[in-house]
Amino acid sequence: MTDAQETEPRTAAAEPSSNDARPAPVPLLEPREGIPPVTATAEDLALVVERFTAGTGPVAVDAERASGYRYGQRAYLIQMRRRGAGSVLIDPVFCPDLTVLGDALRDTEWVLHAATQDLPCLREIGMIPERLFDTELAGRLAGFARVGLGPMTEKVLGFALEKGHSAVDWSTRPLPEPWLRYAALDVELLTDLRDALEEELTAQGKLEWALQEFAAIASAPPAPPRKDPWRRTSGMHKVRRRRQMAVVRELWTTRDRIAQRRDLSPGKILPDAAIIEAALAVPTDVTALAALPAFGQRAGKRGVDQWFAAVERARALPDRELPQQGQHLNGPPPPRAWADRDPVAAARLTAARAAVTARAEELSLPQENLITPDTVRRVCWEPPSDVSEEAVGQALRAHGAREWQIEQTAPLLVVALAATPPDE
Repeated sequence: MTDAQETEPRTAAAEPSSNDARPAPVPLLEPREGIPPVTATAEDLALVVERFTAGTGPVAVDAERASGYRYGQRAYLIQMRRRGAGSVLIDPVFCPDLTVLGDALRDTEWVLHAATQDLPCLREIGMIPERLFDTELAGRLAGFARVGLGPMTEKVLGFALEKGHSAVDWSTRPLPEPWLRYAALDVELLTDLRDALEEELTAQGKLEWALQEFAAIASAPPAPPRKDPWRRTSGMHKVRRRRQMAVVRELWTTRDRIAQRRDLSPGKILPDAAIIEAALAVPTDVTALAALPAFGQRAGKRGVDQWFAAVERARALPDRELPQQGQHLNGPPPPRAWADRDPVAAARLTAARAAVTARAEELSLPQENLITPDTVRRVCWEPPSDVSEEAVGQALRAHGAREWQIEQTAPLLVVALAATPPDE
């Protein structure tokens, strides 16, 4: 397909009103130039760099991981498309350092869908954009109810993407042809979607808001390691006693070490349900542990001795070394505790939430995108002594709010805070 053909509008349906009749979406079955060969050598990668450097306009980027199959969130396939360069599929298993490609495209706008999901694994292989356009976030700001890539492509462009391979094991080698077709189609219309969403955001007067959000994502540093990740074990709310919490911690840590060594998803080593079951029971011998239903399954039965050794370590800990009931909070307490601890702050939060919710509805965007709930809580818990629009704006800015968010919410929060002043 020629460059001229590629620049033709692909939009089959603009954002219609609920009363507009839309034709059925057209199934998108094949990439425009067919399924590209997988780039898996340094020589082929050099050719890709040359092609994409010579291309024009934004570059569509996507990554496939093996969540639920492998340890961590590394990328197992990179898909890219750019006008004048076509599409490419890159195997980061055989090309683990794509810094040269990332550097070549550093000044180019990258188009991603749900950028925060892909950026960590892209960063690991040297792909770090300086400018980006997030089509999922653009859809949220534009007021779309469903912002997955498939629903967005159907609603905005009128094309239906294949949905069958999103959760497969992308670490499989060689990758089956149907999976490669699916992967190539994920970036086939991404730039077209970007262009249509830019038009929609411009029409709604929200493009500058989106650009501020995109800039914040691109400039954000990598997330620090999570503190006490074992506390996020599914079912943790059932664990009440500190000794039981110690069992969770020891089993989680043992599982994580094994999963990392074997490069397997931790859930394939031992399900969260088994960890919680053992923590609630605190079995005193290996027979009692093996008798638990979750440990009768294959994953739990395998290596039951090492699981019991973890339980034994937790049982042997002195009280002073047991984990505390709650994590140290860097910020306000949970909202459910506000009424007892500070009724005035609770009233401020109620008023602020109501005002923010109403404004988000007026703007047709999710409340959490207008301003994060955590930011609202922090400002309501410790408001500035001078409840002015400038002071509230400074407080919001200190918590990471963008300028457009401050413009939209600071006046509302001033009213909520002034109605229940901090020294009342």
